[in-house]
Amino acid sequence: MMLRYKPVMMLASVLVLAGCQSGDAPVGWNEYARQGAYSAAISPTASYVSLGSSLHGGSLWDVGQNARLFNWNHKSGAYSIISATAFSPDEKYAVTAEQQALVLWETGSGKPLEFLSSQAEILDIALAHNGDFALVGQADHNAVYYDLKNGGARQTLRHEARVRAVALDKTGQFGLTGSDAYKAKLWNLLTGELQQTLTFENTVDTVALSADGRLAFSSATLNRAVIWETATGKELATLTSDKEFFAQRISYLSARFSTDSRYLLTGSTSGMVQLWDARKGSLIRSWQVHKREAYGPTHTGVYDVAFGKEGVFFAVGSNGLLNELR
Repeated sequence: MMLRYKPVMMLASVLVLAGCQSGDAPVGWNEYARQGAYSAAISPTASYVSLGSSLHGGSLWDVGQNARLFNWNHKSGAYSIISATAFSPDEKYAVTAEQQALVLWETGSGKPLEFLSSQAEILDIALAHNGDFALVGQADHNAVYYDLKNGGARQTLRHEARVRAVALDKTGQFGLTGSDAYKAKLWNLLTGELQQTLTFENTVDTVALSADGRLAFSSATLNRAVIWETATGKELATLTSDKEFFAQRISYLSARFSTDSRYLLTGSTSGMVQLWDARKGSLIRSWQVHKREAYGPTHTGVYDVAFGKEGVFFAVGSNGLLNELR
């Protein structure tokens, strides 16, 4: 009996894993980085992509034309290793980060406006409205709310470990952080006060806030991924679960709420993009981003996802491809 039972268990496991990875193919894709990317961000209306590639450094792309608009390197004549990048909610500004340096750019002209040195290695970044402030997750156990246009730190938020993920609401009043201490924390950035804490069982490496600041998303590596209310800390839905017969363990790299907070779009380390009902946590649709090779086990991680117009979605992967999803 045992000899027959083990193969059945193995087959069931394969089927579950295959189901987790299934999804529709993109309707189209375009190459933005020939040899892959270190980082990428899609602007709020999916008009632009800011990308740090391994071959050409930083750049800004026009999504409608699939054309490179500007090269965004921090030093003239040298390619920068862009470890993180983000757009302001109004899309007028973007920020790029090297290991310990930030540059604020104007998307319309492509010109650099401000240069700022951080206090430690930069792990993640989020940009406020009008490019005034940036919330930066750092390796020195701090998340720092930098005043980009006047210089200096407006708030320094102390954590127990490296801060790997940060997010802002549209107003820049609230910030969400995720750290190696297995915690997601919501902060009032006007006062520096801690509002809520959620505890996980692994590193919290992806966080997102709805535009109105009422909903949050937090996920830990191969652990829980939850949607929760910021006012109460109440968990509304769990997208992954380890309570089923077969544990569903997915690591998310990116997440974004729709402007009306009704939906959540997520991207995983395995190239899966999923559309969720933000209140119920029910899965509406899933896709698998394009791979450069048709066969083989290697997937591309989804660096960022975005809602486009008229039911179109976008996802940019670590292989340097922007995917159009319908």
